[in-house]
Amino acid sequence: MSDAEWKNRCGSEWGLLGAPMPDGLDWKSVYEAKPFGRNLLRNPSPFGLSKDIPLPEPDLPDEPDFGPPRFQPDEDFSGWTTNTEVLPYDRSGIPAGAVVCQLPQYSWFSLEQLVDLKAEGLWEELLDNFQPEIHIQDWYEESQLHDSIYQLQVKLLGADKSTVISEYTTSPTEDRSRYSRAWKEVSHVFCSYGPGVRYVHFLHKLKNMFLNGFYKTMFTNSTVVVRPSNSCS
Repeated sequence: MSDAEWKNRCGSEWGLLGAPMPDGLDWKSVYEAKPFGRNLLRNPSPFGLSKDIPLPEPDLPDEPDFGPPRFQPDEDFSGWTTNTEVLPYDRSGIPAGAVVCQLPQYSWFSLEQLVDLKAEGLWEELLDNFQPEIHIQDWYEESQLHDSIYQLQVKLLGADKSTVISEYTTSPTEDRSRYSRAWKEVSHVFCSYGPGVRYVHFLHKLKNMFLNGFYKTMFTNSTVVVRPSNSCS
């Protein structure tokens, strides 16, 4: 199949009406990369769970853990760059002079990935002029550990990997007055974001707790998907 035929195949199958499709690209490689409609994040569900399956009840320790505290899960987070921030003890609300035997200690467990859009099969003219929609989605566990258990920050970056062209952040507050432990969705669509985007930086943080045992907040089905449309509905 000639390069022109591969180009026509990309345009027809992906519905790229009006999108710039220059002749200089290796359209066979672009077609085989399949940049549209697939998740560009690696290892999106390291806990082995799915948003379509109800959360299991948390595992409670058979007996108190009096060993060294731990502050991050032990699953395989390959594909992610991870970091743990142990937070100071929260002594607010404790009356002066009160004797407290033990307090919970919290930590933020952060996971991030950098998606190279050109390496995934997209091309500069498309990103700069057509600006296809970039869909972000994440699901986190309503773990009941704290009022703030989840944060998300997604940045569209330029070729230097540092210039921020567009950004979405959220830090929801949990309603702990009811017990549900449901999956909670976070989503956003980037569109009309301007020229120069080459990377997507995806970063989320989940809060864990140690108190005579380790209690974690889990996530699943993290996604970055590019769709061949350039207008948000």
